[in-house]
Amino acid sequence: MEALFCSEIPNNNIRSSINDLSSSSYTWPMIMTSSSSSSSSPTIMNIENIPRCDWDLSLSAVVSSASTGSDAIGAIEFDPTGEIIATGGIARKIRWYRLSSLLESRDDHVTASESCICTPAKLSSLKWRPDLSGRVIGSGDYDGVVTEYDVEKQVPVSERDEHGGRRIWSVDYTLYNGSLIGASGSDDGTVQMWDPRNGGTLEETVRPGGGAAICSVEFDPFGGSSLAVGCADRNAYVYDIRRLVDPLIVLDGHTKTVTYARFMDSHTIVTGSTDGSLKQWDIDNGRRVVRTYRGHVNSRNFVGLSVWRHGGLVVSGSENNQVFVYDKRWEEPVWVCLLGQPDRFGADRRFVSSVCLRQVDEDWCTLAAGGSDGALEIFSGKRS
Repeated sequence: MEALFCSEIPNNNIRSSINDLSSSSYTWPMIMTSSSSSSSSPTIMNIENIPRCDWDLSLSAVVSSASTGSDAIGAIEFDPTGEIIATGGIARKIRWYRLSSLLESRDDHVTASESCICTPAKLSSLKWRPDLSGRVIGSGDYDGVVTEYDVEKQVPVSERDEHGGRRIWSVDYTLYNGSLIGASGSDDGTVQMWDPRNGGTLEETVRPGGGAAICSVEFDPFGGSSLAVGCADRNAYVYDIRRLVDPLIVLDGHTKTVTYARFMDSHTIVTGSTDGSLKQWDIDNGRRVVRTYRGHVNSRNFVGLSVWRHGGLVVSGSENNQVFVYDKRWEEPVWVCLLGQPDRFGADRRFVSSVCLRQVDEDWCTLAAGGSDGALEIFSGKRS
C-alpha cells in the first residue's frame, strides 16, 4: 500500500474562470437506440436507466503550485460553513482559502491570498472540529500524532501521540448525544477514540483487522452511533460506538486494501479500494452490495473519495490524473475531467490524490480536487 502526499510550495498562483478546457472534460454519453429494421418502430428506452449528469460542472478556479518538486495534496476539507477550504500534505503545511475569494478572482495570475500553519511532520488527514464553528482543525501525520490547531491564532492547541509513532491515515470527529468524540486510524492496526474536550483522554482502542493498517475512519455524519472503518485486510467494518467489542457488520467484497469508507446516509456506505472499484453497501440488510462503480484507475495510491449527500454523487480521484463523478444510481461515471493540462510528451505520472465535495448547498455543487503536483482545482455548477 502506497500513498503520495506533498512537499514545499514556494508560492501559489490562482487561475480562475478558465475558458477553454472542454477538451479535458467528459460527460458520459446518452445513447439513443432504434430497431435495425427500417419498418419497425424505434426502441423506447427508459431515460431513468441511462447514466447522465444532472449538474453543469465546470472549472471555476485553480491554485497551482510553482514548485518543481513533489507537492501532492493529501487532504482537502471544507469547514462546517462551507466557506473555508483547507489542504494539507507532504509540504508540512496546512493552508486554507476563502472559497468566495477563489471563485471571485478573475485574473489568471493573481497570487493566492491564503493563511498557513507549518506542521512538524507530513500530513495525511485533516478534519474540522464540529463543535467550534470551524475555528479548530485536527490533523493526522506521518509521525503518528494527532494535533489540533487554532486556525485564527495559527497555533497548536492539543496533541495526541498514542499510535507508537506509526503513520496516521485518517482522523474524524462526531457530536453524539452532546458528547464530542474523536477517532484516528493508523498503520499500527488500531482505531483510537478519545474525548477532545478532556485533554484527549483515551476512551477506546479497536483492532478490526488483526493488525492490518487502518486506512479510513468516519463517524455517521447524521448523528447516529455508527463508525465505518476501512482496513488493509480488504474489509470495511461498521461499529456501534456504544459497544465496540465486535463490529456490527463486516463488509467483505473488495479484493485489495479498502482505502475509504464514507456514509452516503445512515443506511448506506460507499467504500473505495485499490482493486479499482467503489462499492455501495446497504448496511441495514447485512453486507449487501447495492452497486459497484468502475471507470477510475486505482491500484496503489490514495486517490480520495467523497460523497455529496444532498446530490447523491460519489467522487473519486484516479491514477490517470482524472476526476470521476458517479451518480449513486448508476455504475458508470457520469462526468470525468482531467486535472490540469495534458502532458504532451505522454509521460504523465501525475494523479489525483484527494477530492472533497461541499455539503452545504442542495442546488449548487462544489467539488475540490487536489493533485500529486500540488494543484488545487475547484469545479462548480448548478443542476441542469
